[in-house]
Amino acid sequence: MPRRHRRSLFLALLVSLLLICAGCSRQAAPPGVAAGILSGDTVWAGTVFVGGDVTVARGASLTIAPGTVVRFLTPDSAAGGRADHPHFPGSELNVEGTLVAVGSAGEPITFAAADDAAPAGSWGALNFAEGAAGTLRYCVFRQADSAVHSREATVEIAESVFENNLVGIRFNSSAIRIERNLLRGNGTAVRFHFGAPVVRGNRFESNRVNLFVTAHPRDYRFEGNFFGRPEDYQVVLGEEVPENVHLAGNNWDGGAAAAVLGQIFDGRRSPYLGIVEIEPVATLPANATGPSWMQ
Repeated sequence: MPRRHRRSLFLALLVSLLLICAGCSRQAAPPGVAAGILSGDTVWAGTVFVGGDVTVARGASLTIAPGTVVRFLTPDSAAGGRADHPHFPGSELNVEGTLVAVGSAGEPITFAAADDAAPAGSWGALNFAEGAAGTLRYCVFRQADSAVHSREATVEIAESVFENNLVGIRFNSSAIRIERNLLRGNGTAVRFHFGAPVVRGNRFESNRVNLFVTAHPRDYRFEGNFFGRPEDYQVVLGEEVPENVHLAGNNWDGGAAAAVLGQIFDGRRSPYLGIVEIEPVATLPANATGPSWMQ
């Protein structure tokens, strides 16, 4: 074989070897990876991996069966690839249509990172866009940046668990019902501005901040909740909350109102903020808050 032919063959083999090695360094795509845009009516069951951003298109629906485990891949995995995420870093499920995720006491639906050892913030969020609708019951959310994030959507969240997330539930100008959930071990359990929330019968435990109101709350109802002792604050008012915030009818770690005031950041600390009003404090039975299936 002429020398120039041998040289060409050697270069071709070298390039092939380099390509193979480069492929070996990437995460192999697991089966059941969802990606891109979902149209029509889609059902997820079993174990589903979300690679990059998955969008439920406007007019479409996604139903997630009881017992399903939805795992979010890292953005640089082979399955997801890198993407410009419109909301939070990491793989996300964006809902422009309708999402129904209703598990059961025996078969909750789990949303978590692909790696059980990954820290909070390892995936983005379930994002509900303007006009979207969502029903989330008997679900478990772990390791997200903001596990459920709603903007001008209609969402029901009940009988669910939020743990080890940077933010459990975040919303803006949404008609949202949050009832009988457990929020524990999160950076911030609930964060919102504007909105028309009904927040009833929830249990807050071991969060850094239980409630962060960032701007001009209106049409809100917080009642019958148990706010356990936080690491930092029970309630924080953001700089755009000059009005008083009414949170009577809740229980604050079984303590009297005077014992709670040191765990509230409001106009008592910064004069341009409103005052968080918590009296009268409620006395709640032990089984009155949190998911009924965990009593």
